[in-house]
Amino acid sequence: MESLADSKVWADYNAAQAERPVRSLCLDAMAFAGPGNGRRAIDLGCGAGKETLAMLRAGWHVHAVDSLPDTSERLLAIAPPDADGRLSIEMRAFQDLRALPLAGLIFAGYSLPFIHPARFAGFWDVVLGALRRQGVLAVNLFGDRDSWADVPEWNFHTEAAARQLFDGLEILKFEVYDDDGQSFRGPKHWHIYDVIARKP
Repeated sequence: MESLADSKVWADYNAAQAERPVRSLCLDAMAFAGPGNGRRAIDLGCGAGKETLAMLRAGWHVHAVDSLPDTSERLLAIAPPDADGRLSIEMRAFQDLRALPLAGLIFAGYSLPFIHPARFAGFWDVVLGALRRQGVLAVNLFGDRDSWADVPEWNFHTEAAARQLFDGLEILKFEVYDDDGQSFRGPKHWHIYDVIARKP
């Protein structure tokens, strides 16, 4: 299987995402978090920029993180004129991040599963450390029955292990999708946890 670590694969994926709607998980997270009012949000694995743009339009200052070299060009091309000074872009692989700015909203749409298992726990600590009190965290995680679960470079979780990641947080939403479907690479079995949690 061609590696999703290949930047061309991700570039093609982002191009195909250009016309999709904003992910419902992000919309739900913004509803739980309330109006941006100049607060900071983080978009981890901002990709095509759909969620970054939605958060900017909702009044958030957005720190967008992605490893692809065209990230700045892509986001600046779609950012609204009034986003000047409200958008910061960090082009860095997750495993190279040692800290993130404090934020009232952190969103990671289909990006965390592609962190190497040996690096996941350390990066998760960075994410939790960046979440302000009463801040909202929304992520997709891959379950252990996903058809990609045999890829050793990616991370997968049992439901119990996924829930344990949110110990100390208030879980606002925990939905499980376990069914056949389509991916950018063709048919597959999806096993996904959509999770939204708040830091007390």
